[in-house]
Amino acid sequence: MLHKIRYHFYFLLVLVVTNAVHAQNIETDVLVIGGGASGVSAGLQAGRLGVKTIIVEPTTWLGGMVTAAGVSAFDGNHDLPSGIFGEFRNKLYQVYGNPEKVSTGWVSMTLFEPHVGDSIFKKLVASVPAVQVLYSHQFVKVLRNGNTVTGALFTNKQNNQVVTIHAKQVIDATELGDVFADAGVPYDLGMEASTVSGENVGVEKSSDIIQDLTYTAILKDYGVGQDKTIAKPAGYDPAEFDGSCTDYYIDKSRKKPSVDSKKMLDYGKLPNNKYMINWPIYGNDIYLNLVEMDEATRQTALIKAKEQTLRFVYFIQHQLGYKHFGFADDEFPTTDQFPLIPYYREGRRVKGLVRFNIKHIAKPFDGDMHLNRTGIAVGDYPIDHHHKKNASAPQHLDFYPVPSFNIPLGAIIPDGYNGLIVAEKGISVSNVVNGTTRLQPAVILIGQAAGTLAALSVQQAKNASAISVRAVQQSLLKSGAFIMPYCDVPVTHPDFLAAQKIGATDILKGEGVPYNWANKTLFHPDSLVDAFSLAKDLEIIFKIPYKVNAKKLFIEDALKIVSHISKVLSEGKTNEQFENNLRSIYSKKYKKEQALTRIQFAKLLDETVHPFEKMDVNHKGNFKQSY
Repeated sequence: MLHKIRYHFYFLLVLVVTNAVHAQNIETDVLVIGGGASGVSAGLQAGRLGVKTIIVEPTTWLGGMVTAAGVSAFDGNHDLPSGIFGEFRNKLYQVYGNPEKVSTGWVSMTLFEPHVGDSIFKKLVASVPAVQVLYSHQFVKVLRNGNTVTGALFTNKQNNQVVTIHAKQVIDATELGDVFADAGVPYDLGMEASTVSGENVGVEKSSDIIQDLTYTAILKDYGVGQDKTIAKPAGYDPAEFDGSCTDYYIDKSRKKPSVDSKKMLDYGKLPNNKYMINWPIYGNDIYLNLVEMDEATRQTALIKAKEQTLRFVYFIQHQLGYKHFGFADDEFPTTDQFPLIPYYREGRRVKGLVRFNIKHIAKPFDGDMHLNRTGIAVGDYPIDHHHKKNASAPQHLDFYPVPSFNIPLGAIIPDGYNGLIVAEKGISVSNVVNGTTRLQPAVILIGQAAGTLAALSVQQAKNASAISVRAVQQSLLKSGAFIMPYCDVPVTHPDFLAAQKIGATDILKGEGVPYNWANKTLFHPDSLVDAFSLAKDLEIIFKIPYKVNAKKLFIEDALKIVSHISKVLSEGKTNEQFENNLRSIYSKKYKKEQALTRIQFAKLLDETVHPFEKMDVNHKGNFKQSY
């Protein structure tokens, strides 16, 4: 009997120990699910702001589409080197020598080897003690209490251990929006008819169609005389790639290509004689809608994407004669030398506090919602949709011209849910706008904003939706990020902050200019203030007529305007000492007959009445107080 008791005790002890080994409970302030382009920047930013942060990543790399998917060529933001994106780019310049050394292909002005990007992100994360990364952990399920997300369950892919992480704020930085979907947060997937979105872009009906995805390949030039030709893939037919370049153009019913094979390959030429194969024109894009599949089913379906790329690589080697080009053997830690993940261009889009659409980009200063005042990330790439592999999709959305833009804070906050912030490509945008907000620089900056919001939420013990828009923007500005997309007032400009802050009040508005591959919004810092336009805008904001004496703004009129704004912002209280000091200081700085430039007036406002700090806005960009 005693023997049996001992046996059962021993059995129970083993069972308890075994379960302990296969279950782990962790608590943190901020949990970032996904270590991709948004996830790594979100984790970095939250950690730098002093809150305990855990990034959970299913692969062994950081950077997502920028590194693990092999899309190591930045699309856009060359003149908007904001925040962590600019920091990362500077690190690339240090590794390779200078900006010219990474301008190797014509798709971008910044191209690099994926493993270099991964190493930079890992070094950045390692420099922040508050940040921990759990690699090879697969997201399983959200933990929530009603409409409040409190953490998540994961599986350690190395030992099948179940890991439970409880957090004060969770950031969904997954590629497809898996976390907010599991939490039951409403979302959209696919295309919206113009009648639904109100965008008037010629999309006749709604559908579940998403953009093509790509399993990229990184090839390396092993030198003339080397034969790296892969085995002929099953189902190979060179006609599939007819028209990808002028060196193979037989079927004249297909659109005539504009590049030869060399230029096609130079499209994604990386440093050190490597080539990113990510070619949409009769190349290796493929239509696969995997979003609503479970992870195992996705991985099975993705075999088709790899097979598509294998056929294209064989076409390049065999049909076009580049036998000396083979899969790079010093890039990815995978047995087949493919990237760790595919390049997902689109997934679910959360329903947020606001929905950012093409009208907000094209005409940011018009309409009932002034979302430009709430900006937390910037982008300048055109609307770029990949739909060539799905004949059912509209084919007219490629490179739709827009000015540069800023993404509103309300787009990363789910409507009606707490404890959860959305990053990566899952933010609240229309399907059309996803075609530009999905690009790498913008996604990195979205992550930085998400990390900022999460940290402030933890520190202030408030829901993310209750954090002041201006508080988030102030924190981002302190970290060198742009909140307004003004490319003509760089972060190195002595009055960068004044342009950013006054621009976010609409007292001085910028000018949007669609411009080829790098759209612009200009502050025109050295242009003279148009006093008549200024008076009109001030009347709209403060509901009080402003009188100016000339088209130019001279210092005396500028000081009258500043005094008037000061009275409005201080609820009508007159401060004679303020006005005396104002005139004493600025009448010496500027001659009476000197007309002020826009940056001079912005600086004057920022130094004296601080409208950015005092004119708080809600998530729709409307001022919280009526003036």
